[in-house]
Amino acid sequence: MKAMILAAGLGTRLKPWTDSHPKALAIVNGKSLLQRNIAYLQTHGIYDVVVNVHHFADQIIDAVTTNNGWGSAITISDETSEVLETGGGIKKAAPCFDGEESFAVMNVDILTDLDLSTMIAQHQQQKPLATLAVTDRETSRYFLFNNQAELCGWQNVKTGEEKIVKQQQPLYPKAFSGIHVIDTKLFSLMKQQGKFSMVDVYLSLAANNTIQCFNHSGSKFIDVGKPESVVKAEQLFQ
Repeated sequence: MKAMILAAGLGTRLKPWTDSHPKALAIVNGKSLLQRNIAYLQTHGIYDVVVNVHHFADQIIDAVTTNNGWGSAITISDETSEVLETGGGIKKAAPCFDGEESFAVMNVDILTDLDLSTMIAQHQQQKPLATLAVTDRETSRYFLFNNQAELCGWQNVKTGEEKIVKQQQPLYPKAFSGIHVIDTKLFSLMKQQGKFSMVDVYLSLAANNTIQCFNHSGSKFIDVGKPESVVKAEQLFQ
């Protein structure tokens, strides 16, 4: 299986580091987030990785080249002309996954010990259009799932905004972890163009396609999005 690491974002929450560096190269205990996630994918047998780049793209490309991909085959998906967000970035990289049945995706600023192998096995056994890693942690935005762990909607608890695409009750809010396993059939179903979020893609497809969750509550997980979270990450990941 191949994977994609989403590393094109501006990383505005991680200022001042991202004023002169990409967030992918933020350091946690002597290793960049990108290096750590390439190593994480290797522990689950994934050595073929697509990395999309935009903000300080040259620094990421230099790091990958200098370190020989940290032992993995790295393909760069170039978004230097325009950052395409999660959905647009994944769609642009679609040719990299020709011939694959499915692929994994993760945000570069996520560190976790989630059992990705088990998540992939669940996806391959149940064959949904996508499997989304979630936990029961508190956040402001949630995906909503039914009793069968199928995506039915989304809500923002701060603004009160809610989008329900399958009218089922009860619905259970789960916090998305920024890690997906996606069937390549999804590419032919994506109607969005240009810059767009995968959240919009999933909500547009969930009414007529099965999108499931994989709950990894209890595993280590941190979103290294802010300077103070780097300190917490260093306590969790050596």
